Amino acid sequence: MLEKKKILFGCIADDFTGGSDAASFLSLGGLKTILCNGIPKDSFELPDECEAVVIALKSRTQETGAAVNDSLSGIRWLKKQGAKQVYFKYCSTFDSTEEGNIGPVTDAILEELNVPGTILCPALPANDRIVEDGILYVKGVPLAESPMRNHPLTPMTKSRISELMDPQGKYKSLEIHGTQLQNAKSDILNMVEQFAEGKEHYYLIPDYRDDRDAEKIVSCFGDEPFLTGGSGILTALARHITGRENVTGHFAGTDGKAILVAGSCSTATHMQTEWYKEQGAELVRLSDEKLLSGEQTAESIWEIIRESKSEAPLIYSYDTPEGLAKKRNAEGKRLAALVERTLSKVAEIASKNGYYRIIAAGGETSGAVTQKLGYDSFWIGEIIAPGVPILIPLKNQKIRLVLKSGNFGQEDFFGRALKMTGEE
Repeated sequence: MLEKKKILFGCIADDFTGGSDAASFLSLGGLKTILCNGIPKDSFELPDECEAVVIALKSRTQETGAAVNDSLSGIRWLKKQGAKQVYFKYCSTFDSTEEGNIGPVTDAILEELNVPGTILCPALPANDRIVEDGILYVKGVPLAESPMRNHPLTPMTKSRISELMDPQGKYKSLEIHGTQLQNAKSDILNMVEQFAEGKEHYYLIPDYRDDRDAEKIVSCFGDEPFLTGGSGILTALARHITGRENVTGHFAGTDGKAILVAGSCSTATHMQTEWYKEQGAELVRLSDEKLLSGEQTAESIWEIIRESKSEAPLIYSYDTPEGLAKKRNAEGKRLAALVERTLSKVAEIASKNGYYRIIAAGGETSGAVTQKLGYDSFWIGEIIAPGVPILIPLKNQKIRLVLKSGNFGQEDFFGRALKMTGEE
């Protein structure tokens, strides 16, 4: 009987774009990585060349008990596949309310694996998210002063990671500042050992401003069985595991038209939408009132697209920060779910009509789109922007899927995505 394929590394991510983000950075660091949408079924067979698996969950905005249960199930599946090390990936803006899920999920995994501590390392310098003196900065400003303070589901009102973790985690944090990271590895580990004395579990919060910090963090903690953070640290961690460099799959583009759907109301996605509009593209904007009344549906939107014969239409939702603030209620959540269902249904219809390049903006939107299309496992293709790879479904390698977190990507991101997924 053949020995079952074993993997080196396993990761759970708290939403789908976070999962694709993590998978791309692992591939850049030399790990041959498969991304799975949800916990794979028992019948799922890993390709022989696969070395790492990222499981994308929906735990960012899930009810806490469900988030913990799903996360533990994911960790158990990864361990069953032989993963020597596991990682909990969350957003580089530490998206979570005080009642949120980063703390409870981290605590549950620490206790499940019976390991004393882990790092909290959300930084992603490639996208201007760094940690300095324990404070998370986004594009040079503290998190609580960034556009994330207006997020409709997880408004961020604090910037120090320990203060974000205190209300939702059970254990104490130790900040490791940049000046301390310059010390010898033995000195850093001695400091951690002194802090850990008498504590059942604990968190370490290292500064992370650039690649040198990443290398030092990995040299100190890269062999720990459980780590947490954003995707920034994953390339250095993968190199530490494999000793290799980039193994991103160089898949060619595909033929067929493209469909773009954007449910994110982030500043970055709004900027990208405006850029795309300036190129003369076909755009269809979702209307709150028309969606709620049933006047605007996926089918009616598809008719507009079909009649226009557009090669790459964008269907999008947008609201101002003030408008989003007013929607933090049951009605707003119902509308957000309706937007996701509508956009994912449009993508499904399009994919059945020769639109083989599907580009989605926004974490919740991307998760809804992949679920609707029915693909559950992907190879990692070329990277369009940091943390945003092209995904190729294992079951249909004619499709090119691009899923970006709302805040990711350059101004001309949609143009880049169209060019890189096309045949040319």
